[in-house]
Amino acid sequence: MTTPRRSLIHNPDFARLWTAETISQFGSQVSGLAIPLIAATVLEVSPFEFGLLSTIEFLPFILLSLPAGVWVDRLRRRPILIVGDLGRAAVLLSIPIAFYFDALTIWQLYIVGFTTGCLTVFFDIAYQSYLPAVVERDALVEGNAKLESSRAAAQVIGPGIAGVLIGTIGAATAVLFDSMSFLASALFIFRIRRPEPDPRQTATGEAVEAGPGMRREIAEGLRYVLRNRYLRSIAACTGSANLFGNIATAIFILYAARDVGLSAATIGLIFAVGALGFLAGALVANRVATRIGVGPTIVVSAFLGWPAVLLIAIAPAGLEVPFFVVSGVLGGLSVSIYNINQVSFRQAITPERMQGRMNATMRFVVWGTIPIGAILGGILGGQIGLYETIWVGAIGSFFPFLFVLFSPVRGIHEMPGSAADAQPV
Repeated sequence: MTTPRRSLIHNPDFARLWTAETISQFGSQVSGLAIPLIAATVLEVSPFEFGLLSTIEFLPFILLSLPAGVWVDRLRRRPILIVGDLGRAAVLLSIPIAFYFDALTIWQLYIVGFTTGCLTVFFDIAYQSYLPAVVERDALVEGNAKLESSRAAAQVIGPGIAGVLIGTIGAATAVLFDSMSFLASALFIFRIRRPEPDPRQTATGEAVEAGPGMRREIAEGLRYVLRNRYLRSIAACTGSANLFGNIATAIFILYAARDVGLSAATIGLIFAVGALGFLAGALVANRVATRIGVGPTIVVSAFLGWPAVLLIAIAPAGLEVPFFVVSGVLGGLSVSIYNINQVSFRQAITPERMQGRMNATMRFVVWGTIPIGAILGGILGGQIGLYETIWVGAIGSFFPFLFVLFSPVRGIHEMPGSAADAQPV
């Protein structure tokens, strides 16, 4: 008779990793609200300068993801996480210091945004690649679910806490709390004791030959993902879902405010309630996968992204708010369950030496469609109308789940114990 596996709550190293991520997620909610407010109210920048801030913050995810994956595979991941946390703590600390000396400028916010973005790229890729070294592969879904629950809780509770904090002590001073959260995160990660394999050594302790070079290692990561039918289908599903979803969501706030006539407070409430779907998905993702299987869970949760967008398009006049709320909850639920299971599955089937490049390549592919969808949404919104653009996103959102439905992913029922346990047919 198989002995039930103990909950990861009893794993002290995972508990430290989970605590570190939870603290930094809540701290990031403060900066996520405070820095744009500083630009808008303290520095009183132009709309172009304001829009450029978010663009600069996102730029590292496009430019650095692939080379970051190579470095994550070359080095131990825990030191990368610690350096990433300490670096972000130091960079963010410069904002309240400069504000105190009346020296804060939009150019400093650009530099801070770009630098923290670069460090976040390395941290996030190393983070996803490090989890399999902290927990066993059959615990990956539970581990990712717990981590996702922290992120979801931060999205639900964090903005309110951030708003009160900013209103009490000011936006620039509030950034200090995010800086301290990264410092606390680094301390918890530093206390993780489980040995991490050295990528520069084999299991027998022999030195691994030097890699073929950055460009060839990036190409190896791309080939690994594109030649693996599991990863290829997941990348196509996620990338196309991000493309069509962002066509609709990029102009949703404008549509809700201008065409529907909702107030800012009502729109904020819709997002806050919708975020509960993320939290619910994180809590049930493991149970759903256990009951119907990992592959079917990925397929079903991918499919649910379609009705989530469709509800926005079909909302009848006078009932937009409840339809938008249900859309947000369903969308959050589906995204959370999908991400927890597909990320866990990717981690489980990928050899240790390829974890960094696999995660980097997947992120590059699936995040690369986000700005494309946002740009298309803006263009279409101006050409054919906001409501019609919502329909374009809704119709397109039906198709992404087909990539995993008609792939070997559908037949996976249990999380593979190793890369060798899951071979595409």
